[in-house]
Amino acid sequence: MAEHRSMQRAALLDAARSLLSEGGTEALTFPALAERTGLARSSVYEYFRSRAAVVEELCEVDFPVWAADVSAAMERAGTAEAKVEAYVRQQLELVGDRRHRAVVAISASELDAGAREKIRAAHGGLVAMIVEALGELGHAQPRLAAMLLQGVVDAAVRRIELGAAEEPAAIVDAAVSMALRGVRG
Repeated sequence: MAEHRSMQRAALLDAARSLLSEGGTEALTFPALAERTGLARSSVYEYFRSRAAVVEELCEVDFPVWAADVSAAMERAGTAEAKVEAYVRQQLELVGDRRHRAVVAISASELDAGAREKIRAAHGGLVAMIVEALGELGHAQPRLAAMLLQGVVDAAVRRIELGAAEEPAAIVDAAVSMALRGVRG
């Protein structure tokens, strides 16, 4: 029984990821979850009290996986500069991934304090790593630079997701080049 429940919970989370990546947080409704999973709506409520609870669990499950991908790419990089490049590239490579799209949709939405806290914690680890790399590059204000660098990444993510005129690879290269020139500043 427990195994069956955990499979249903996983199916609900997967359906939530798809709904979020297709239509943002507005698309994440209990009727839609029920329809996607073939469960009765009342069953969805047995697993999650609210939409916020679904979002919070997705944050708990997906953010660390996503952050670990970025972190691993940075650890493989030799120099501080290569770490900055890996930080930008890896985040942008994950754009097509449903898990990442769901994470972006969640980040953009109105979240309850619990979910926000989990996102901040997961992001905090990434920010700490990039702050360290920026410090190694001799940046006077590595924390501020890290926040601005993330702004460049977020703008590139949006540009790729919009299906902008440029090829995704060109957007990635432009973001990397801007990041590297900027952090040398």
